[in-house]
Amino acid sequence: MRPKITRRDFLNGIAIGTGTTLLAPSQLFAQVDSGAAVDYYPPLLTGIRGNHPGSSEVMHGLVWGDQKPTAHRKSNEHYNMVIVGAGVSGLAAARFYQKRMGTNAKILLLDNHDDFGGHAKRNEFHLDGQVRLGVGGSVNLEAPEYYSKISKGLLDDLGVDLESMRSNMNASAFLGSSTTTMYAFPGPEGHVKVSGPWVEMMLGMGDYESAVRDLPIPSSEQDLLIELLSGDVDYLEDLSLSEKSAYIESVSYAEFLTKRVGLASETIPIFYPFPKLLFGPAATRLSVMEAFYLGSPGIQGMDWLGKLGVKLIQGALAGFQSLYFPDGNASVTRLLVHKLIPAVAPDTRGFDDIATSRFDYGALDLEQQPVRLRLNSTVVGVRETKGNTVEVDYVRDGEAVSVTGDHCVLACYNGAIPYICPQLPESQKEALRYGVKVPLVWSNVLAKNGRAFSKLGVGQINCPDDPYAVVTTSPPTTTGGNQPPAGPDDPMVIYMLGVPSIDPADGETSREILRRARHIVYATTFDTYEQEIRDQLQGLLGEYGFNHETDIEAITVNRWPHGYAYEYMSLDDPQWEQGQAPHELGRAQFGRISIANSDSEARAYLDAAIDAGWRAVAEQTA
Repeated sequence: MRPKITRRDFLNGIAIGTGTTLLAPSQLFAQVDSGAAVDYYPPLLTGIRGNHPGSSEVMHGLVWGDQKPTAHRKSNEHYNMVIVGAGVSGLAAARFYQKRMGTNAKILLLDNHDDFGGHAKRNEFHLDGQVRLGVGGSVNLEAPEYYSKISKGLLDDLGVDLESMRSNMNASAFLGSSTTTMYAFPGPEGHVKVSGPWVEMMLGMGDYESAVRDLPIPSSEQDLLIELLSGDVDYLEDLSLSEKSAYIESVSYAEFLTKRVGLASETIPIFYPFPKLLFGPAATRLSVMEAFYLGSPGIQGMDWLGKLGVKLIQGALAGFQSLYFPDGNASVTRLLVHKLIPAVAPDTRGFDDIATSRFDYGALDLEQQPVRLRLNSTVVGVRETKGNTVEVDYVRDGEAVSVTGDHCVLACYNGAIPYICPQLPESQKEALRYGVKVPLVWSNVLAKNGRAFSKLGVGQINCPDDPYAVVTTSPPTTTGGNQPPAGPDDPMVIYMLGVPSIDPADGETSREILRRARHIVYATTFDTYEQEIRDQLQGLLGEYGFNHETDIEAITVNRWPHGYAYEYMSLDDPQWEQGQAPHELGRAQFGRISIANSDSEARAYLDAAIDAGWRAVAEQTA
C-alpha cells in the first residue's frame, strides 16, 4: 500500500454551499478564514492550489445561479482606489497609482484567493533543512528586451536586474545535458524514450532521421515524418503562392498533417506538447501558419515562402531568451507587494533576496498603512454612485461587506466582470464574455533526490500521450538568493504541465473546446491528479531507480480552470478593425471604473498584465 501524501487542501476549514438548496447567506457565502493567524503562510500548502477550494464557489454561485447577498454591512472604509484582484495587473495598477498620487494614497486590493499573485504564485517546500520552490502558473519573463517602456520601467522600479538573471542560470549544474529534450511514449514496460535536440530536429537540423527511427510508430509513419522534417517536399506544390498563403491561414495544422503529409491521426500528437502549453486543448485548432510560427515542421519546402519562414524561426530561436525566477513570476508579485507594503518583509533587500524572504501575511491588511491587501475576499458587486464614488461589495468569512472608493480598477477575469458590474452596457458585457481562458494544470512534485533525472540526462520530457504533456526540472537559478540543488543527491522539484485531452467534435471552435476543458479541470479530484502523477513519473523514471512510493515527498497541484488569457486564433476568430476586437471593446473605461488584466490585452504574458495596469490607472488619473 503506497503512502498517501500528507496534505491540507485548504486552511481552517470551508463551509461553502455549492448547490442551490443552501439558502442561508452565512452558509452560501462562507469563505476560508481571513488568515490573521501568525502561522498563516499559503505558499506552504500542498494538495489542490491555484483556483483552490474556497476561491471560486461564491463567484460560481453568482454566475451560475444569480446567488448574491441581499444586504451588505457598510464598513465605512473609504479609499482613493479599490482594486479587484491582486494578480500582476492589480498589483502593478496599485504601484502605478501610488507613484502617480503619492505614498499616502489609500489603496485597497481585494482578492478571492488565500494568497496574492493571481497566476503568479509560488509553491514552497521544505525538506531536510533545504528550501525548494515551485511555480504556481505564470513562469517566466519572456523576451523582456521587447517589453514596452512601461513594463521595463516597472521592472526597473522593482530592482529587477535582467543581466544578473541571465548570469545566475547554470543549466548544467546537476543534469548531464540541458540542451537535449526527450520524447516519451507509454509502453508495456515503462515509457519508450527518444532523446535529442528536438527543437532543432523539427526544423530539419541534426540527425533527425535516426531519432525518428527510434520512435514507437509504424515504419510507414516514420518514413512520412522523416520526409516532413527533411524540408525537401512542398506539400502545397499544386497551389499558387497566393493560394498557399490563403491555405496556411485557413486550414488547421492537423488537417495539413493528415491530408497533405499523409500522417495518421494517431501520430500527430507528437507535434502538440509545446503548443498545448500555450493554447491548451485548443492547440488542435491551430492554423498551419500558427503552427509554423511555433516551430512546427512543414514550411521548409514551400519555395521562397518556406525559406523565409525557416529564416524567421531560426532568427527567433537564436534571439529568444526567457528569464526565470526560481518561483516563476511569483517573485515579481512579491517584489510588488513588498514595494507597496514594506512591513510584510522589513528586512528584505528586494531583488537580491526576494526568493528566500519569508513574508508576514499578517501585515497585508493593517489599518494604519495606506495600502491594504485583503485576501479571501470575493467581490460580488461594483457600481458607481451618485456621490462620485464607487461602491464595492465583497464576501469574506461568511459576511457581505461594502467599501467605497474614489476609483476602482477591475483586475479580475473578464468573464466575471459582467456579473459583478451589471451597470456596464450590454455590448461591453458581450465583448467581455467573448474570450475563454485557457485551462491548465501545473503540478509540482518534491522528489527526495534528483538521481533518476540525473541518470536520464535531460531537463525536459515531451509526453504526447500522457496526462502531463511536458515534464521538466526546475530552473537551476540563484536569482533572489535561491539555492538550487547542488547535486543529484539533493531534493528537487519536478514540474509537470498538463491540459485536459479533448477530442474536438466536428465544427467545434477553440472557445467551445476550452469551455469543455475548463469543467474537466475543475471537476478532477486531487486523488486522480496524484495517481496520474505517480503513474507517469514511474513510467518515465522507474528504470533509473525512481520509486514513487518512497521518492515523492509532496505534491502540489495548481489547477487553473480559468488559466491563460485567450489569444485570437485565425480559424475561429475574425479579423477585426483596430479598436473593434472584443478585448478592446470590453476594456472601455466606465466612469470611475477601469479594467486591467491580461484578458484586456488578449495576451497571456507578464508584460501584457503590467501594461494593462498602467492603462487603467492612466484612465482614472487623467
